[in-house]
Amino acid sequence: MSEPRPAWWHHAVVYEIYLRSFRDANGDGIGDLNGVGERVHYLADTLGVDAIWITPFYPSPMADFGYDVSDHHDVDPLFGDLAAFDRLLASAHQAGLRVLIDFVPNHTSDRHPWFIESRSCRESARRDWYVWRDPKPDGSPPNNWLSVFGGSAWTLDGRTGQCYLHSFLAEQPDLNWRNPAVRAAMLDTMRFWLDRGVDGFRIDAPLFMMKDPEERDNPPAVGGTLQVHKSRGAYDAQLHLYDQGHPDIQGVFRDMRALLDRYEPVRTSLAELHEFDPIRLGGFYGADKDGLHMPANFGLMKAPWTAAGVRGAVDGVEAGIPVGAWPNWVLGTHDDTRLATRLGARGARQAAVLLLTLRGSPTLYYGDELGMLEAEILPERRHDPWGMREPALGRDGCRTPMPWSAGPNAGFTPAPEPWLPVGEDAAGRNVEAQLGDHDSILALYRRLLRLRRASPALREGAYRSLDGVPAACFVYERYTGAERAVVAINFSDEPRAFEHPDLPGRIAASTERSSEGREVAGRLELGPQEAVVLD
Repeated sequence: MSEPRPAWWHHAVVYEIYLRSFRDANGDGIGDLNGVGERVHYLADTLGVDAIWITPFYPSPMADFGYDVSDHHDVDPLFGDLAAFDRLLASAHQAGLRVLIDFVPNHTSDRHPWFIESRSCRESARRDWYVWRDPKPDGSPPNNWLSVFGGSAWTLDGRTGQCYLHSFLAEQPDLNWRNPAVRAAMLDTMRFWLDRGVDGFRIDAPLFMMKDPEERDNPPAVGGTLQVHKSRGAYDAQLHLYDQGHPDIQGVFRDMRALLDRYEPVRTSLAELHEFDPIRLGGFYGADKDGLHMPANFGLMKAPWTAAGVRGAVDGVEAGIPVGAWPNWVLGTHDDTRLATRLGARGARQAAVLLLTLRGSPTLYYGDELGMLEAEILPERRHDPWGMREPALGRDGCRTPMPWSAGPNAGFTPAPEPWLPVGEDAAGRNVEAQLGDHDSILALYRRLLRLRRASPALREGAYRSLDGVPAACFVYERYTGAERAVVAINFSDEPRAFEHPDLPGRIAASTERSSEGREVAGRLELGPQEAVVLD
């Protein structure tokens, strides 16, 4: 099936809010729901995004900062309560913002009542809600599967003498999605929040929900090629053929989609899928587009930041996904090194143009609109459980507080100290300072978002890459029946110029503000690492 076009999410720029770090309203040093509510005007009007995705706010022991859920139907007091969530939802909707919330289906906290009951004895009614297996005769784990965060994915429970499976921390036991009662309970959780009025879900780590029924050992990885877009340490020693991504996952996606499609106005799903083969990525939309609305696409984060590398990633997705499917693009998340640190100041500006002009719905990570840099976190201030096990893989540096002003704690909190230190560059790299600077990266994002909102070609038009341009340039067209725009990005450190019959007449936006408004008569001159949008 396919929903009526265009649905709201075809037009949406989704802004990820890492809740602990966005804005602290109650003065405890940790971001909260009321803090997000205080910044709705910034999100909807000043910046101009269309939807927000809020990371988990459910009750949790915080072993993995909310991704270890102990109650799916409530709000952790650290972040507020259900009334605070309802107020935020109402104020966001009043401002024209859609709200997506994080749904964590693969696992719960080990303190969730379900798991407490499951581990109580082998005869528990909820024993099969999780994955329990006998250790091997020599006492070793049932198979060689690894935890993403290091070590075996199995932990022996002394009370019952069996091992339970956890794809992440031992405090995050995996649910058994092959049990119909588990599937029904988790769909009920989605229904609970849909009935409150959320506009959809960002689905966390969904491929882990379905493993090989035979639970075969993973083979070793050979050759050192990254399987995703970044190193995952010891986890990369295996090819993860059997501990995730079994084809039966498509049935789960269809069930989720059927539930979402029963609601009006239309709801959506954005799923975290680290799949880099465009054909396989396209398969997650479903054979009849009855699967996920948007598989999150990390292809640009793995591609070389060159004209050929980026064009190859984009053209591959455009060719690989089904006709009528809608792409998603990601360049920053709470799990990855900050965009401006990876690409540099000019590369971050190029990325803004690319992200906001490709066909599809982009996901923008909080603070990337300011060019926030990865922060250096001293060992005594580290919190990330992955980084505590493997320091080189820590994620604290991309999760530091949002800098709102040059005041104490960058305006993030009135508390003496925030949960993570504010980045050292916050005094000059903050919302207040950049709003007063027409050449700032925030000003560029605002111009691009206004242009995107005003342009049918950029919002919903088709895509076509253009040939006959310099090798260092990636040039593509977005077009509808009545309107067209051309985007040109120079990846070289040197100026580039070229003539092309498809160039329209005016630079509407550029990474170099002095270029904007310039007429182009078939010949385009680009400065070093400049990116422009022509209409």
